[in-house]
Amino acid sequence: MIEAQKRSGRYNVYLDGAYAFPVSESVLVDFRLAKGMEVNKALTAQLIDADNVAKAYNRALDYLSQQLRTEKEVRDKLADLEIPAETIAATLQRLRSLALVDDAHYAASYVRTMMHTGDKGPRVIRQNLRHKGVLEQPIDEALTLYTTEEQLTVGTAVAAKLAKRYQRQPFGTQQQKIRQGLLTRGFDNDLATKMLATLDLTPDEDEQWALLVKQGEKLWHRYRTLSMRERQYKTKQALYRKGFNLDDISRWLADLGESAQ
Repeated sequence: MIEAQKRSGRYNVYLDGAYAFPVSESVLVDFRLAKGMEVNKALTAQLIDADNVAKAYNRALDYLSQQLRTEKEVRDKLADLEIPAETIAATLQRLRSLALVDDAHYAASYVRTMMHTGDKGPRVIRQNLRHKGVLEQPIDEALTLYTTEEQLTVGTAVAAKLAKRYQRQPFGTQQQKIRQGLLTRGFDNDLATKMLATLDLTPDEDEQWALLVKQGEKLWHRYRTLSMRERQYKTKQALYRKGFNLDDISRWLADLGESAQ
């Protein structure tokens, strides 16, 4: 006997007048279950397994309805729900057959999204896709969409934002931090050089001099217990490491020496 549950799409199956197990509507249809049908132990096992896959499949559909997912993400989600590994494998096979999970499609979609809305280069995109369980071949194929021209467009916009953020830094430091920001975001060194060149950055001499004087005075005070020669050397070295121009540093120290006389 077959009895509909209160929950839509679910049915209770009775064997020899006693409740045996529940099934989903899809299992009911696939196995053509009908009242009076003979059900042996082997078929019972098949029905239970199929129902487990049907329930896992519905859970997977709920998860996929929110956004595209990789196979690994779906597998991890179902595992978190304590669904057995064999049921997860069968569920993923069904999802693949219906093209509801497709890592190559996911990778291509991810790359296009990052190209148009993100600020990451190919290296970081590759790392993110690996983390999501995508294999190297579909990643390689997807990254062909991210042409050098597209990378220059995205990266130059990123470089411009970084230049604005570090505009009050010593000019050498500003360039270094822009380059490091581009490398950290996944662009390669050669392209980072082109992006910096595209910005055509030039230092504001008055602003750079004011920064140098401010930093130099702090350092000069810090090394006040040293001999004059060592004090000058330490100050010059520290200012150079901060990214100031060496000629400007020497000129400031010379002015400082004259004012001290």
